[in-house]
Amino acid sequence: MSIKQVKWLALIALAIFLSGCFDKNKSLTKISLSGRTMGVAYNVTYVDVLKNSDENAKVRKTAIDELLVKVNKQMSTYDKSSELSLFNQSRTLLPFPVSQDTAKVVNESIRLAELTEGKLDVTIGPLVNLWGFGPLMRPDKLPNAQELNKALGLVGIDNLAVEGNTLIKSIPELYVDLSTTAKGFGVDKVAQYLDSQGISDYLVEIGGEVRVQGKASPVRDWIIAIEKPVSNHRAIQQLISPLNNGLATAGDYRQYFEENGKRFSHIIDPDNGMPINHKLVSVTVIHPSCMTADGLSTAIMLMGPDKGLAFAKTNGIAAYLVTKTETGFDTVYTTQFEPYLAQKVN
Repeated sequence: MSIKQVKWLALIALAIFLSGCFDKNKSLTKISLSGRTMGVAYNVTYVDVLKNSDENAKVRKTAIDELLVKVNKQMSTYDKSSELSLFNQSRTLLPFPVSQDTAKVVNESIRLAELTEGKLDVTIGPLVNLWGFGPLMRPDKLPNAQELNKALGLVGIDNLAVEGNTLIKSIPELYVDLSTTAKGFGVDKVAQYLDSQGISDYLVEIGGEVRVQGKASPVRDWIIAIEKPVSNHRAIQQLISPLNNGLATAGDYRQYFEENGKRFSHIIDPDNGMPINHKLVSVTVIHPSCMTADGLSTAIMLMGPDKGLAFAKTNGIAAYLVTKTETGFDTVYTTQFEPYLAQKVN
């Protein structure tokens, strides 16, 4: 069995395509910045109306890189010296000091765990590692029942608490994996920085998680394409315009491994410790917070097509679900998602 390495915050290769048509007015300058962070690529595009746009872009690129390095040093499970890794390595039950940012992401993760009745559980780290989708990358064979039961015994959001800027575990071996919320948080942090710079029109994307503000041009919104959930090529499933929101997509069609002809998804169900096995293959959520959209999209994926859609409807979530059928794909979305549909693609 071979398991492709999955970087610390890369849920899947979402391959959301980004497009924008900029006005040719000379007073507007389109600036595009890109780099690597959290094991994935990031792209930032914004419209600058100031002079010295190129010089300002260099300063902003440096600031964005520093912001993302900081998030990685706070919440990576691949960096053994990060705040989160040190907390995971610690065996103390005393309050463990962390940054305000880490405390914020864990707090939101706990809130989402309660909202989703435990489907989104960031204490799932032992199971993620057991299946080979964490930093250990170790299994050469499928986990057996004894290993699964042992890992399941270490999982439970009730074992994690936040007090101020400290994290508290109630069992020494608790292992927290923020891969379902921290990448979206990184997107939000970059967006907040651009806001502080007085930039009103921008698109931020990290590994497929997105946040947009304003317009791509004076006459056009930002247009984003959700990828059709197929693993052998890339095609557009749906064009959308998220307006001033964050967007995240979760799916099981790119990060997985196969054993004896059976596919095992990287998305692990905390209830039974097994990779998900249902017909729901992609979930996109739009929310003002990319961090929250990140967590909700994964939670709905875990719930499956029927329960996931019912949950989204009950909680007024703007969600777009793609289900695999014998003849292709079926799509369904909540009424809250409908205003963001830009153009349907067959």
